[in-house]
Amino acid sequence: MAEKLEDLNLSNASVQRIIKEVLPDNVTVGKDVKAAVAKAASMFILYITSLSTQTAHRMNRKTLLAQDIFDALEEAEFEEFIEQLREALLAFKNSKGKHDSKGKVEEEDVEHEEETEEKDD
Repeated sequence: MAEKLEDLNLSNASVQRIIKEVLPDNVTVGKDVKAAVAKAASMFILYITSLSTQTAHRMNRKTLLAQDIFDALEEAEFEEFIEQLREALLAFKNSKGKHDSKGKVEEEDVEHEEETEEKDD
Protein backbone atom coordinates (compact mmCIF):
# COMPACT_ATOMS: atom_id res chain seq x y z
CA MET A 1 0.00 0.00 0.00
CA ALA A 2 1.08 3.56 -0.55
CA GLU A 3 2.81 5.33 2.32
CA LYS A 4 1.18 8.69 1.58
CA LEU A 5 -2.15 9.52 -0.02
CA GLU A 6 -0.31 11.58 -2.64
CA ASP A 7 1.46 8.39 -3.79
CA LEU A 8 -1.89 7.19 -5.16
CA ASN A 9 -2.33 10.17 -7.50
CA LEU A 10 -2.02 9.73 -11.23
CA SER A 11 1.28 10.83 -12.69
CA ASN A 12 1.58 14.34 -14.10
CA ALA A 13 2.31 12.86 -17.53
CA SER A 14 -0.92 10.82 -17.46
CA VAL A 15 -2.97 13.82 -16.38
CA GLN A 16 -1.36 16.00 -19.04
CA ARG A 17 -2.12 13.40 -21.73
CA ILE A 18 -5.77 13.09 -20.62
CA ILE A 19 -6.24 16.86 -20.56
CA LYS A 20 -4.58 17.26 -23.95
CA GLU A 21 -6.87 14.63 -25.49
CA VAL A 22 -10.12 16.27 -24.34
CA LEU A 23 -9.40 19.99 -24.57
CA PRO A 24 -8.83 22.10 -27.69
CA ASP A 25 -5.21 22.93 -28.53
CA ASN A 26 -5.61 26.63 -27.71
CA VAL A 27 -6.55 25.96 -24.05
CA THR A 28 -3.86 26.11 -21.39
CA VAL A 29 -4.28 24.53 -17.98
CA GLY A 30 -2.53 25.62 -14.81
CA LYS A 31 -0.62 23.37 -12.44
CA ASP A 32 -3.33 23.68 -9.80
CA VAL A 33 -5.93 22.37 -12.25
CA LYS A 34 -3.72 19.42 -13.17
CA ALA A 35 -3.23 18.62 -9.49
CA ALA A 36 -6.97 18.84 -8.86
CA VAL A 37 -7.74 16.54 -11.81
CA ALA A 38 -5.11 14.05 -10.60
CA LYS A 39 -6.58 14.04 -7.09
CA ALA A 40 -10.18 13.75 -8.30
CA ALA A 41 -9.35 10.90 -10.69
CA SER A 42 -7.43 9.06 -7.98
CA MET A 43 -10.30 9.46 -5.53
CA PHE A 44 -12.76 8.16 -8.11
CA ILE A 45 -10.56 5.13 -8.83
CA LEU A 46 -10.19 4.40 -5.11
CA TYR A 47 -13.94 4.71 -4.56
CA ILE A 48 -14.85 2.35 -7.42
CA THR A 49 -12.11 -0.07 -6.35
CA SER A 50 -13.46 -0.05 -2.81
CA LEU A 51 -16.99 -0.83 -4.02
CA SER A 52 -15.61 -3.56 -6.30
CA THR A 53 -13.66 -5.10 -3.44
CA GLN A 54 -16.82 -5.24 -1.35
CA THR A 55 -18.58 -7.08 -4.18
CA ALA A 56 -15.74 -9.59 -4.48
CA HIS A 57 -15.73 -10.18 -0.72
CA ARG A 58 -19.50 -10.79 -0.74
CA MET A 59 -18.85 -13.45 -3.38
CA ASN A 60 -16.04 -14.96 -1.26
CA ARG A 61 -13.36 -13.97 -3.78
CA LYS A 62 -10.05 -12.20 -3.33
CA THR A 63 -9.65 -11.37 -7.01
CA LEU A 64 -11.48 -8.44 -8.59
CA LEU A 65 -13.15 -9.18 -11.90
CA ALA A 66 -14.23 -6.78 -14.60
CA GLN A 67 -17.85 -7.48 -13.64
CA ASP A 68 -17.09 -6.24 -10.12
CA ILE A 69 -16.03 -2.91 -11.60
CA PHE A 70 -19.17 -2.77 -13.75
CA ASP A 71 -21.33 -3.56 -10.71
CA ALA A 72 -19.55 -0.87 -8.67
CA LEU A 73 -20.12 1.72 -11.39
CA GLU A 74 -23.80 0.82 -11.43
CA GLU A 75 -24.01 0.95 -7.63
CA ALA A 76 -22.36 4.38 -7.65
CA GLU A 77 -24.83 5.50 -10.35
CA PHE A 78 -22.21 5.83 -13.10
CA GLU A 79 -24.02 3.49 -15.49
CA GLU A 80 -23.19 5.73 -18.44
CA PHE A 81 -19.54 4.59 -18.22
CA ILE A 82 -20.22 0.86 -18.34
CA GLU A 83 -20.73 0.34 -22.07
CA GLN A 84 -17.68 2.41 -23.01
CA LEU A 85 -15.62 0.54 -20.41
CA ARG A 86 -16.80 -2.83 -21.77
CA GLU A 87 -15.72 -1.73 -25.25
CA ALA A 88 -12.34 -0.59 -23.92
CA LEU A 89 -11.90 -3.95 -22.17
CA LEU A 90 -12.64 -5.84 -25.38
CA ALA A 91 -10.23 -3.60 -27.29
CA PHE A 92 -7.56 -4.22 -24.67
CA LYS A 93 -8.09 -7.97 -24.88
CA ASN A 94 -7.93 -7.73 -28.68
CA SER A 95 -4.58 -5.97 -28.43
CA LYS A 96 -3.25 -8.69 -26.13
CA GLY A 97 -3.49 -11.34 -28.82
CA LYS A 98 -6.51 -13.46 -27.93
CA HIS A 99 -8.22 -13.41 -31.32
CA ASP A 100 -10.89 -15.35 -33.10
CA SER A 101 -10.65 -16.11 -36.83
CA LYS A 102 -11.67 -12.52 -37.64
CA GLY A 103 -9.05 -11.05 -35.33
CA LYS A 104 -11.53 -9.98 -32.67
CA VAL A 105 -12.17 -11.08 -29.14
CA GLU A 106 -15.66 -12.37 -28.68
CA GLU A 107 -17.67 -11.14 -25.72
CA GLU A 108 -18.23 -14.75 -24.68
CA ASP A 109 -14.44 -15.08 -24.29
CA VAL A 110 -14.41 -12.23 -21.79
CA GLU A 111 -17.31 -13.77 -19.87
CA HIS A 112 -15.68 -17.22 -19.96
CA GLU A 113 -12.39 -15.78 -18.71
CA GLU A 114 -14.20 -14.11 -15.82
CA GLU A 115 -16.00 -17.36 -14.95
CA THR A 116 -12.69 -19.24 -15.02
CA GLU A 117 -11.03 -16.68 -12.76
CA GLU A 118 -14.01 -16.95 -10.40
CA LYS A 119 -13.61 -20.73 -10.16
CA ASP A 120 -9.88 -20.35 -9.42
CA ASP A 121 -10.64 -18.35 -6.27
